[in-house]
Amino acid sequence: MQASDRQITSFTTLGHALFHTYELSIPLFIGLWITEFGLSAALTGLVVGAGYALIGIGAPVSGVLSDYFGSRRLILLSVLGMGGGFALLGAAQGPLSLAACVVLWGAFASLYHPAGLSLISRGASERGTVFAYHGAGGNIGTAAGPLCTALLLSVFHWRIAAVVLFVPAAVAAFVGMRISFDDIKSKDGDNPDSMRGAFTETLVDSRRLFTVGFSIAFITVLLYGTYYRGLLTFLPDILGNSSLDDLTILSYSLGPAEYIYTSMLTFGIAGQYAGGKLTDRIPSRTAFLGALSSLVVLALLFILVQGQGFVPLVLVSLALGFFVYATAPIYQVVIAEHVPSESHGLSYGFTYLAMFGIGALGATIAGTLLTYATTTILFVALAMLAATGCLCLLVLRWL
Repeated sequence: MQASDRQITSFTTLGHALFHTYELSIPLFIGLWITEFGLSAALTGLVVGAGYALIGIGAPVSGVLSDYFGSRRLILLSVLGMGGGFALLGAAQGPLSLAACVVLWGAFASLYHPAGLSLISRGASERGTVFAYHGAGGNIGTAAGPLCTALLLSVFHWRIAAVVLFVPAAVAAFVGMRISFDDIKSKDGDNPDSMRGAFTETLVDSRRLFTVGFSIAFITVLLYGTYYRGLLTFLPDILGNSSLDDLTILSYSLGPAEYIYTSMLTFGIAGQYAGGKLTDRIPSRTAFLGALSSLVVLALLFILVQGQGFVPLVLVSLALGFFVYATAPIYQVVIAEHVPSESHGLSYGFTYLAMFGIGALGATIAGTLLTYATTTILFVALAMLAATGCLCLLVLRWL
């Protein structure tokens, strides 16, 4: 890997790990906020949901800004803003101030993915490999970040813990400012004249962006995002209701929802790396088709292994973790290959609107099916989502 690729990898991997650390640490605070402020679960869910929604809603804006100003500025702003949102939580006095802090966090969190991915797609020579390391960094944040937050909450009051979580953001920003690489931008955001008419130009660029090829890739990512959110949101509950025994480690008892789910997320690190490396060796659309086909098979296998004992359920769960996360760097390359370089930021903005914004409907679909139907019906629905994505990719390959 070239020196510039290593620097970009270090910078974006650090930012990605922090994004998922903060994203998945918020649920650990929810019960404490309900007790502290006397909130209902519904109101708390509304507050937190608003912050999460902004991740997808703000992504297109971030994509436009990264094309104009470059990615370094936005990533540094995102990291400091996410940490700052947590620090301000320590001073929250009621529902309104709590909501303001969470929404502020979501607004800054929305900046990260389009900026980070456009930096990799424009600046890295071994794009697939850098995407793989970037994804693995996100998985490290997913697995280790909430664990560290839980340890903080076991020692300190939640307000202190929230403020302490600003520290990794400050350290990451300091390190990021010292890393040297070429930050390529496609438009001159430093020139005020170039910013005039930016809204109109963005609308024009958006219409040009949605070619047949990109539109099909966009729909496929939307289907994958719905599968992703539908699977991961309720899998802990499904595992927790299984007949598997708890695991005791050093007098601490862990339920299957904890040790299998955490192992699955950790195993996803290998999937991220493998998916990115694969796109450097075979056509990205072929890799995407193979990944989604695997998700179809694994969703159906999960139905078959329920109640069949520890080993089959764990193996299928680990395989799900591997392929769910292997798909991410693959679709990122597919998107990059179907748009011109100067629109990569905007394209990733729309992509993450599909992945995190519209794809969040997966949680609603999964919750509805688990409430009014069965786990079997849920996994059949997930398989159908991935299968529809496969059909879209077949069409994309024929174009």
